[in-house]
Amino acid sequence: MNFFEIVENTLRDTLGPSLTAFRPEMAVCATIVALLLTRMLAPRWKSSPFWLTVVGAAAALWFAAPWHYLSGETSERAATIFTGMLVFDTFSVYMRSLLFVFLVFFAVLVRVTGVPEREDLTEFFVLVLGAALGMCLMLSANHMLVVFLGIEMASVPSYVMAGMIRHRRASSEAALKYAVYGAATAGVMLYGISLLVGVLGSAHLPTMGTQLADMLAGGHFADRTMVLVLGGLMVMVGLAFKLSAVPFHFWLPDVFEGATAEVAAFLSIASKAAAMGLLVRLVIAFGYAPDATQLAALAPARQYMAMLIGTLAAVTCTFGNLAAYGQTNMKRLLGYSTIAHAGYMMMPVAAMAMLMGGEPAAARSAVSAVAFYVAVYLFMNLGAFAVVALVRNAAGSEEIDAYAGLIYRSTGVAVCFSIILFSLVGLPPLAGFAAKFVAFASVYDAGMLALLAVGLLNTVLSLFYYLRVVKVMVFDTAEDASGAMAMATSAGLYLLIVTAPLVVWGIWWNGLYAWAKAASAALS
Repeated sequence: MNFFEIVENTLRDTLGPSLTAFRPEMAVCATIVALLLTRMLAPRWKSSPFWLTVVGAAAALWFAAPWHYLSGETSERAATIFTGMLVFDTFSVYMRSLLFVFLVFFAVLVRVTGVPEREDLTEFFVLVLGAALGMCLMLSANHMLVVFLGIEMASVPSYVMAGMIRHRRASSEAALKYAVYGAATAGVMLYGISLLVGVLGSAHLPTMGTQLADMLAGGHFADRTMVLVLGGLMVMVGLAFKLSAVPFHFWLPDVFEGATAEVAAFLSIASKAAAMGLLVRLVIAFGYAPDATQLAALAPARQYMAMLIGTLAAVTCTFGNLAAYGQTNMKRLLGYSTIAHAGYMMMPVAAMAMLMGGEPAAARSAVSAVAFYVAVYLFMNLGAFAVVALVRNAAGSEEIDAYAGLIYRSTGVAVCFSIILFSLVGLPPLAGFAAKFVAFASVYDAGMLALLAVGLLNTVLSLFYYLRVVKVMVFDTAEDASGAMAMATSAGLYLLIVTAPLVVWGIWWNGLYAWAKAASAALS
């Protein structure tokens, strides 16, 4: 193939199927440009950032069209775009759609709470959408270059968002700590990627998996074992940072406390969802092969990934739940709760790695469990941080003591927050129970009974510190009875809308789970 044919094929691929599949990301890019142009051309239109962000996120969701690709009425399979750099399949459609839904709800939350101030909204939403664009690349990555590029595109705007509240020392310290930890882990991850690419001779994820299988099958693994193991550990460092998995979690509680509740919600939900999607991609790339011989040869890689991810999951959820006990600040408590839920979400990924070799249907069920958990987690944490922001505005405090007697001042808010907390525990008949049930079921199918026992024990442990917040709201007496919040307001309506899916999906969760199953169908 000569140079002219290469250019012609590249243009045909880019201008044809690639741009069609990339329309959601293009909508996000167009929204960023529109925000910047509006700031220059119509600076007095103060509400323009909100409306442009909502319209842009809704347009991206429309182009993603999950109702088409996940309904079971289409037979389209996974396809590579942009000469194999990205992959377009039902999993990327599902996860990107969740991200765009979150962006709509997040923009409304910022509008309702009024933080940050309107003068900073354009810059804030540009950062949010820029990070979301990087997360879309993470979810569709099919090449190690895109993996690193997506993580950095998602991380750098997040560092700035953590310090958006100017003239506040805690906010500046949060941004600095986040940036320092992020830069260090990015460097470690990049070095790990270079080791893997150097040994396997490619940066293309499917090719790297094939090369690894051939190396294992041919017995050429012994002299490169340490390099591959070290490279895998270094790549996991970058992912563990985004997931806030122990021991790379140190930044999260301080950053959550220093940043606003709105930014903490973004970091807690969007970053975790993108990192989970990328983790699933990498496990499949290095643990699955369509050829039976290569699939059998990858057994050591699958066992290594299952052991590594399972151990991280067990330690992460245990530490997160235990550390949450002594917290007096609600954002720090929810930060440690986020760490614990990252551990829960990693458990079915470990189960998937264990099951891919002999039970592909069970492995796809594990992926479905991850996808379902992420959707439920979106509404649980979004509702929790929305309450924190509303109480902050009403009472002027983010300490747990500010919630004393909330049931008497704002009955509707207290009831909604109690539902959210019980769902975070995983109590029936709420959606959190369904999410944990399918996650733990996949762990049981993989025969990882020790990991299952850790998950069940941690669910019991988490009950106590969530119930402590409910106890403060219901039984404690407030010294100051001011700061009442009525449900017949935009803030109350928003909280009700965010809480409703946790009740509905707890009883009728087959519809959402069917979409989650459709999302995993292409990963084979």
